[in-house]
Amino acid sequence: MTPRPAARRDLYAAGAAALLVAVAVLVGRRIQDADHTLFVHWPPLLADWDPHLGPGTPAALVLAAAAVVYGPPLAARLPWRWLLAAGWAAAVAWIVSLALVDGWQRGIAGRLTTRNEYLRVIGRFSDIPAALHDFTRHIVSGSPAPWPAHVAGHPPAATLTFVLLDRIGLRGGGWAGMWCVVVGASGCAAVLVALRALADETLARRAAPFLVAAPAAVWQGTSADGYFAAVAAWSVALLAVALTRPSPWAAAASGLLFGLTCYLSYGLTLFALLGAAVLVLTRRELPHRRRLLPPFLAGLAVVPAVFTLAGFDWWEGYRLLTVRYYQGVGGVRPYGYWVWADLACVVLITGPATAAGLYRAGAALLRRRTGSRARLAVLVSAALLALLLADLSGLSKAETERIWLPFALWLLPACALLPRPRPWLAAQVLLALLLNHLLLIGW
Repeated sequence: MTPRPAARRDLYAAGAAALLVAVAVLVGRRIQDADHTLFVHWPPLLADWDPHLGPGTPAALVLAAAAVVYGPPLAARLPWRWLLAAGWAAAVAWIVSLALVDGWQRGIAGRLTTRNEYLRVIGRFSDIPAALHDFTRHIVSGSPAPWPAHVAGHPPAATLTFVLLDRIGLRGGGWAGMWCVVVGASGCAAVLVALRALADETLARRAAPFLVAAPAAVWQGTSADGYFAAVAAWSVALLAVALTRPSPWAAAASGLLFGLTCYLSYGLTLFALLGAAVLVLTRRELPHRRRLLPPFLAGLAVVPAVFTLAGFDWWEGYRLLTVRYYQGVGGVRPYGYWVWADLACVVLITGPATAAGLYRAGAALLRRRTGSRARLAVLVSAALLALLLADLSGLSKAETERIWLPFALWLLPACALLPRPRPWLAAQVLLALLLNHLLLIGW
């Protein structure tokens, strides 16, 4: 049977994405072998070729099959609240099963304890106010006791999260890793809440299996960026709820989480573009809901005020981070390769279904369609624009399969526009299984 024209175009989009990955691999290997300037062993990913099985393999295979067979009908039939809970639980299971392919220690417990990670500096936060006051003095390489790469590369709320976990007795890499997995997996529920509020429930339900079974799960277990992604996602979701209900409490919570997002990662200030998309999609309600602005701004001010009063200057931290970035491999890695190869990393974390879905979203916008599909396309396009701006900045050369998890989470809903979900879901989970079993992921 010959595929319909629309289905053929979906396949062309997925094929173009696969071609981008293939070119990035071939060109990257040539550059790395000749110049050794990429600082990754399996370009464009920070990974090593290492075919292997592990204790998580059987569970990952079972969950992959279940996602394809049962995911779409369950997403269509479950009561809404049960869908959110089931999606969150299934995302946790999928992430953990993939992580355990590498074993508990290498896959989860040891991830956040390596020399570049947050747990290496817990002891330096015995006096939290003093540590925050002096935080920027240790960002640049060559300063006294410079922070490890990930600590220096983020505002202190990122590190402080793990310090507070340690203070309440959840010590060590196992607890830190599972915190990132469990909180990070809630991001799929946040996106579903936003989709229901801004587009419609049907599209949200169609997106659910793709949000749960995304290839990005390979890097969500275990990465602090998965945790950052969830915080950012809930800030957008609560803003959507606040404007469509309306709810002053949701507005305040959205502001609070957006403020926290900016103090977890400098680059996630670009999530203001998704907030702007929410405002565009709810513009008809805005004249009647101006009273939501004060609680939103009040919530937004909390985290910046706390850190500023403690002595941390966000702008100075960002300025010094750019210095640190170019002191290290960021100053050597060629922009001319990574500015497009980073997009190949996006293909690998979002999968071929997302490439086809993005084609459909772009077509909906170009044809000036209206309705729920067009609203979903606006939201997805805002995430894509934020990602492209991050790419052009040159401050994300390589490792974007981890760094851009927050943006990737908002590209996945484009899969809801695909008419036949099961074949595309099969492609998604197959990609995740191949990546996790053929490569040893660096982060």
